[in-house]
Amino acid sequence: MLGNSLMAGNRYFEDVSPGDQFPGGSVEVTEADCIAFATAYDPQPMHLDTEEARARFGGIIASGWHTAALVMRQVALARPLGDTEVLGMGVENLRWRQPVRPGDTLHVEMEITSTKPSESNPRYGIVTFLITTRNQRGETVMTHSPFCWVPRRPVP
Repeated sequence: MLGNSLMAGNRYFEDVSPGDQFPGGSVEVTEADCIAFATAYDPQPMHLDTEEARARFGGIIASGWHTAALVMRQVALARPLGDTEVLGMGVENLRWRQPVRPGDTLHVEMEITSTKPSESNPRYGIVTFLITTRNQRGETVMTHSPFCWVPRRPVP
């Protein structure tokens, strides 16, 4: 069910409900990008050393943080709430379920799991998502649950 994802324009806290689903697009993972990311941010042998990675994991695997960054980009590009600014407050239950490898195509799916008015600022609500990332074989490679501050509909 795509729920409110089919609505035109911007969506606010009042416009979303648990169960609403949004596609997050797809991205291909390349070996060059895996090595570049790992060189800059996660320099461990399984991400950089072809021989050691082959012996231990059957080849280079992407850093989990690289996977998370690729997924965040897809979420931002998908703009599930249109141009409404969404402020991330945190992430719960980040799980890397299995390695991501060069050549994998990651598919991102978003679902709203809860909504509640903000207790600290009545102009916002808190929306929690479940983001599931699968590879081209449909295998879940990462899940996480960001919770975000979403503006309430402006009062004229």
